[in-house]
Amino acid sequence: MDDGPLQRSINRREILRISGLAGLISPFAAIGGTTSDATRLPGFGRAKSVIVVYANGGQSQLETWDPKPHAPAAIRGEFAAIPTSVPGTLISEHFPRLAQMADRYAIIRSMSHDDLDHGSATYLSLTGRFHTRKSSNPLPTPDDAPALGAVLARVRPTTEFPYSAVHINGPAFVPLIAGPGQYGGVLGRDYDPLVLGDVNEAAVGPAGLSRQPGLPTVRLDARRTLLQSLDEFVQQRDRGALVGDVDGLYSQAYEMLASPACRDAFDLTQEADQLRDRYGRNRAGQACLLARRLVEAEVPWVTVFFNHNARGQDVDPHETDLYGWDTHNDIFVAMKNYLMPRFDLGFSALLEDLENRGLLETTLVVCMGEFGRAPKIAIEKAFAGESPGRKHWASVYSIVMAGAGVQPGLVYGASDEIAAYPLENMTSPADVTATMFAALGIDPASHYHDGFGRPFVISEGRPISGLY
Repeated sequence: MDDGPLQRSINRREILRISGLAGLISPFAAIGGTTSDATRLPGFGRAKSVIVVYANGGQSQLETWDPKPHAPAAIRGEFAAIPTSVPGTLISEHFPRLAQMADRYAIIRSMSHDDLDHGSATYLSLTGRFHTRKSSNPLPTPDDAPALGAVLARVRPTTEFPYSAVHINGPAFVPLIAGPGQYGGVLGRDYDPLVLGDVNEAAVGPAGLSRQPGLPTVRLDARRTLLQSLDEFVQQRDRGALVGDVDGLYSQAYEMLASPACRDAFDLTQEADQLRDRYGRNRAGQACLLARRLVEAEVPWVTVFFNHNARGQDVDPHETDLYGWDTHNDIFVAMKNYLMPRFDLGFSALLEDLENRGLLETTLVVCMGEFGRAPKIAIEKAFAGESPGRKHWASVYSIVMAGAGVQPGLVYGASDEIAAYPLENMTSPADVTATMFAALGIDPASHYHDGFGRPFVISEGRPISGLY
């Protein structure tokens, strides 16, 4: 029996909600029903989780992963290159722990694109797509491409945790404003990753996550019922139009409050003091430790902003937590005394801890920034500082990958003799995006739809098959 147009409409909405959360259609197949070669890669589906460690501001490839010890002094800089646990592979002398662990990760030395400002280049790195205003510092808008974790939440939301994506030590300021590419974008606020700030300051990450002792379950449920009643009233008043985009956020918050396992995942005090010291008692180190805990809790996408500022040293040059990799001037002082010791400690601890717990086999770890630094050292008068540095450079830079089948000890691609341009295997941020989704068992050539039914390909790149 036909119950009328209203019932038919409700049935259609319910079908859409169940089959694709009101707009998602065939998330694992490209339009036309075909699949790409990515599904046949050796690393396809090897990862249960992805951890992105984001070096905000642009790490200099010459001072980190791709030193040029035989280049002229104005190119090679002040730092020495040291041998690693992989014969023939050199990295910076200020990464001693990571040098000893080079047989656990792969270095990609041929990253390249042409976006030269922090905001839009970070957008490119975190979404896999160029911003419409290339080489600029735009503000976030609802028309932005979604963050990669938001895309994952759209095509394959986790059932093990209220959030499919968590950003730690965020948001990323690029350089001193929260940049685009970190949010749900065209997918809406319901798909925003959970953003945590300084997790070194508190025992539990999200403010107010711990249930109050005097709040029994019956009172929590009563508050939920009251909120639902208010929402229904508002929807009736506005003829079904939701005010804001917060219903999903409320739901996720209640799920976290109701789950002891979820609450415990954020509690760093459960870790031994010795391990917390190993990561480093600072924002970046404790963020890396929390990333490992969230992977254990089966969160599929975790982004650690290793430094939340791209260039916070201009605000307070004596506060290490504020330093970013945007080293226009004073590059050797900033990297030697502030940036590199902390990074060497925290990132090496993350890789070591994941491996010791058997998690590296099923976790793809990606360490990247938005671009690199220029080959030639020079003073830039428009920036603070008294000694030389390096300006933005996107033509070639380096990133690191580990775990989930990535060949350990590999050096993929190469730059020229001054680390200015790729010599072989040029790789784009879109290719990195495709690699991450393929590792999770999602065909990067497949599509998702936004709330208006518009199709978007998951990645415009191709997985880096040479990593496996």
